[in-house]
Amino acid sequence: MPTLAWIGALLVGVTLGLLGSGGSILTIPVLVYLVGQEEKVAIAGSLAIVGSVSLAGSVPHALKRNIQWPSVWLFGLPGMAGTYLGAFLSGHVTGGTQLAVFAVVMLGAAFLMVRPVKLTDAPHRRRAAWKIVIDGLCVGTLTGFVGVGGGFMIVPALVLLGGMGMHHAVGTSLFIIAMNSASGFYKHTHVLADAGLQLDWTVIATFASLGIVGSFVGSALSTRIPQAHLRRGFGVLLFVMAGYILWRELG
Repeated sequence: MPTLAWIGALLVGVTLGLLGSGGSILTIPVLVYLVGQEEKVAIAGSLAIVGSVSLAGSVPHALKRNIQWPSVWLFGLPGMAGTYLGAFLSGHVTGGTQLAVFAVVMLGAAFLMVRPVKLTDAPHRRRAAWKIVIDGLCVGTLTGFVGVGGGFMIVPALVLLGGMGMHHAVGTSLFIIAMNSASGFYKHTHVLADAGLQLDWTVIATFASLGIVGSFVGSALSTRIPQAHLRRGFGVLLFVMAGYILWRELG
């Protein structure tokens, strides 16, 4: 595996630790353009990597009681169904189409990084349960189709729509990401088998391990770096990467 790919894997975890979201959106470009994986293989593998890193990151939050389990089931279980559906739908389009949709999602994430929604621990009006179920289903479907964790969508949804405080939203989001990723990855293994493609478990294990280490490093650095500047810089990077992917896939 190229040295740049190793660095990319570490940066995925560092970014997750620094920002709490967004790092997983780097995984697919690194796997496709640095490791050289086929698009569908990279998308499936990214779910395994993102799920592993998110699950590891949720453990400290669980120990601190920062995970609201009722919201996990209310948002996460429909999310798992949506992720399975998204993975199923991905079997009917080309890998290039998935990457193009992924680039559009990346642009949305970049916008939220550059001009983030203001989230505070002040209480918000709680959304109706059935609407939260629909939110989870929609986020899960997108997660399964393009292979991203979706933290940049889940955290605002939990805070602004679910009436949750930020500390609980981050911990709850990490566990939901792990749930969605597991569901999507399971279905993607069938999609790959039908297409005659195989996962590279060595790459998955390497990226997951480096991602977990990087997330701890990023978490330690998060108190020393101004978050506003960091988010804007990362948002600009996402804009550039999204433009590059669209140029490659649609040009």
